[in-house]
Amino acid sequence: MVDPDFWRDRRVLVTGHTGFKGAWLALWLQSLGARVTGYATKVPTRPSLFELARVGENMESIEGDVRDPEAIAAAVAAAAPEVVIHMAAQSLVRRSFAEPRETYETNVMGTVNVLDAVRRNGEGVRALVNVTSDKCYENREWEWGYREAEPMGGHDPYSNSKGCAELVTDAFRRSFFSDPDGTRVATARAGNVIGGGDWGEDRLVPDIMRAALAGEEVRVRNPNSIRPWQHVLNPLSGYLVLAQALWDSPEDAAGWNFGPADEDARPVGWIVERMAELWPGELHWVFDDGPHPHEARYLKLDSSRARGRLGWRPLVGLEAALQSIVEWYRALGDEADMHALTLEQTERLCRREVFPVT
Repeated sequence: MVDPDFWRDRRVLVTGHTGFKGAWLALWLQSLGARVTGYATKVPTRPSLFELARVGENMESIEGDVRDPEAIAAAVAAAAPEVVIHMAAQSLVRRSFAEPRETYETNVMGTVNVLDAVRRNGEGVRALVNVTSDKCYENREWEWGYREAEPMGGHDPYSNSKGCAELVTDAFRRSFFSDPDGTRVATARAGNVIGGGDWGEDRLVPDIMRAALAGEEVRVRNPNSIRPWQHVLNPLSGYLVLAQALWDSPEDAAGWNFGPADEDARPVGWIVERMAELWPGELHWVFDDGPHPHEARYLKLDSSRARGRLGWRPLVGLEAALQSIVEWYRALGDEADMHALTLEQTERLCRREVFPVT
């Protein structure tokens, strides 16, 4: 699905490359031989995958904020990318309740600034993928998956800001990027991404691994809530396959869902119990009864369009994902070379190998 020949020597600009998903993507693109430039404000967590895996060693990094229109415009001009993957975001639901203004400024106006920078300075950009979220949809707690034409919405500021980013992208596509021989602009929607190296606050797997490494109990908010969990390489492979498709086909300039197989939608409590079984030491959890802000109980995507038109399939099943996560954090505790290990996991997961944990 991901074509190494396409990415070899390809100039790629990734915004948000210091974040969890951005660091995995930047490292994967480097392994494919792409010439990667990243644009981000700072490393968002300590520790971070970006620093632990030394992601910045084989790429150009530009420090800047997507809320600064002139800075991102200058970065686009300097990088002269052929492909842009916009991932910079305020990505935490709970933080959006505490910082709604920052969330909208980053996720909505940041998207405006990136799109406008490409409009002004991106003569060589042929494909632009704006990464939003599965939470961009108006969530009606359906038991079936949301399709790409469902209404945008969002109960909380984060989810709503991603719905707004989708509408902004659609307006720019119609107004400025409608030439089939010019820049092709698409959006990619995914969520509940897990993997080694995630240190985000108020996220289940990082909370579990932090507690495991510290020998503490895990506090779990919503053990009965069901989420469609997927390893980070699943949506990232979708973004890369989508960029490849855009290069050849302006008809693919649209919104796309990238979700896991139906059987990988599992309750939060099941994930905690399974990771406790895989972790070599003691790992216990307790119910955290709050108070907590609103969180959707159930939301999943229908990815049949990506499977049918792009030929995309999830690379990694849930069991392999959980095994690889335990392997990653165990290796970190053993002071392994996390750059080498993360690249090795990428290769093994792309080959669909299993990760038996002993």
